[in-house]
Amino acid sequence: MKIDRIEDMKDGWYIGNFLPSVLKTEVFEVCYKKHKKGEKWETHYHEKVTEINLLIKGKMMINDTLLLGGDIFTIPPFYVSSPNFLEDCEIIIVKTPSVINDKIIIN
Repeated sequence: MKIDRIEDMKDGWYIGNFLPSVLKTEVFEVCYKKHKKGEKWETHYHEKVTEINLLIKGKMMINDTLLLGGDIFTIPPFYVSSPNFLEDCEIIIVKTPSVINDKIIIN
């Protein structure tokens, strides 16, 4: 058995086509993210990646949609997301495929 720590990963990303990673793969990426209430997060989209998110805890808005703990929301390529964290949130993110630099920031 091998043990790693989430703190040793980059921004919560621990599986995917990057280093450090507990499993390096081009098939998908997995991340455990914590966002503080009111945290600013850039409006963005992905060109090739589908993002599947499980909001474990908290309350947030993406665009005009309210999301609550327990919600699973899937974001397809080219869907522009503008998150607003209404409470402290914890999210598990799965992206497929694992494509480096696929995130496009909109100013």
